[in-house]
Amino acid sequence: MSVLDAFCELYADLARIDLKDLENVYAQEVVFVDPITTHRGLANVKAYFSQLLERAQTCRFDIHTVIPSDTENGEISHIVNWTMYLQLSGMSHEIVLPGTTQLSVQNDKIVFHRDYYDMGTLVYEHIPVLGWIIRKIKNRLAS
Repeated sequence: MSVLDAFCELYADLARIDLKDLENVYAQEVVFVDPITTHRGLANVKAYFSQLLERAQTCRFDIHTVIPSDTENGEISHIVNWTMYLQLSGMSHEIVLPGTTQLSVQNDKIVFHRDYYDMGTLVYEHIPVLGWIIRKIKNRLAS
């Protein structure tokens, strides 16, 4: 199984993984970036996932496309488009969040992972008063 197949399998039901499964996908020196923060090294990525998994009731990704990247410098080897379905403990509803990931694969391990998604959809819109304000602003900008 290629690292990209293992990546897709891992994220298909992220809430049910064993943290050791990350070792099959990510290199020891991985850099993992998302809109919240940057994690350097597999131990830090495992700690990040551990915190997520403690709070997640469900977390799964429908991966729509995995596109090889033909960059000259070879930094980004693949682009992954996905939709995440996340329900945190204590939440009555599921968050549906589209996003994109840039990956760099070397020696059949991911050495760089960068996620792009809308923080408003993930976090801000689910805070009672702030969410109402953000939705109002979005509706006003759309009309």
